[in-house]
Amino acid sequence: MSNLAPRKAVRAMAPYSPPTDGRAGKLRLDFNENTVGSSPRVIEYLKQQLSCEGLSIYPEYAETKPAVAAFFGVGTDDFILTNGTDEAIQVLVNTYVDDEQEVIVLHPAYAMYRFYAEVAAAQVREISYRQADLGFPMEELLDALTPVTRAVLLANPNNPTGTGIGVAEIEQILKKAPGAAVLIDEAYYEFSGVTALPLLPRYPNLFVSRTFSKVYGMAALRIGCLFSQAQNVAYLHKAQSPYSVNMLAAIAVRAAIQDPDFVSSYVAEALAARDLLYSGFARLGIETFPSQANFILFRIGARSIEIRDKLREKGVLVRDRSYEIPGCIRVTAGTRAQAERFLKELENLL
Repeated sequence: MSNLAPRKAVRAMAPYSPPTDGRAGKLRLDFNENTVGSSPRVIEYLKQQLSCEGLSIYPEYAETKPAVAAFFGVGTDDFILTNGTDEAIQVLVNTYVDDEQEVIVLHPAYAMYRFYAEVAAAQVREISYRQADLGFPMEELLDALTPVTRAVLLANPNNPTGTGIGVAEIEQILKKAPGAAVLIDEAYYEFSGVTALPLLPRYPNLFVSRTFSKVYGMAALRIGCLFSQAQNVAYLHKAQSPYSVNMLAAIAVRAAIQDPDFVSSYVAEALAARDLLYSGFARLGIETFPSQANFILFRIGARSIEIRDKLREKGVLVRDRSYEIPGCIRVTAGTRAQAERFLKELENLL
């Protein structure tokens, strides 16, 4: 028997096993992705740029970083490219959080906030969304912030609840926790229109993440950004692998940001599909929660896992969340045609 044992923090963690196998060819309303694919310009540009020699060279970002900086209206020293939002969370925690230091997360929320905090052996403190309506617990969060708080990890809008907050609320959090790294994860920004990016020059404790995995339809490529003031970004670079973003992703993002019409068109369609879903749920007498993102959390009751599994048999994928919000399922708002198919299959099951 081996005497080699993992760190205590890793032994204590619950494993995270995302249900990602066998999704090809099905209606993907489970992971909040773009349900029609990336911009055709991305594939065209990759074909133009790829070569055998290019694949043999370590990634270079000299063309990508200025293009992304111009797109977001920031300086090239004000962000790092990341391997999706997951690496943004990991790098922030690795840069600012020591063993046993306090990290505040909300519950329920994206699982990777707790995951990376636990890997770092931080003390994770959870603040629950309000039970009745899953509203944002502003007073509770502000009361929890103290000088010992080292990081605050928030999604706006939040996954899986769809809950969003405004810029004024974000500023309250930043002011209450000047000694903490405050991450505002804006994975679903395009659907809510609320961003903390303009606050960056005024708050040295602010970090904002964006991803190209959702509305841009490039989840397979794993690319995002983590923004902050330049002096913070210099430290983030020190804690990041130099080649964590692959060259295909770095090339693809340059094409993606050149097709704003694709993004705006998909956002409009997804929001229309979200309205259609709300109407369908109301007709079926199913409780829903307000969402500012491209998904809706709805309460189906004790049959949630059964409904998820039977929908899968029909080729429709949704995400059961009853393990943390009793009786609830999350469904992505893709296109109106996809929403109609989902509602038809759900009604048949009910």
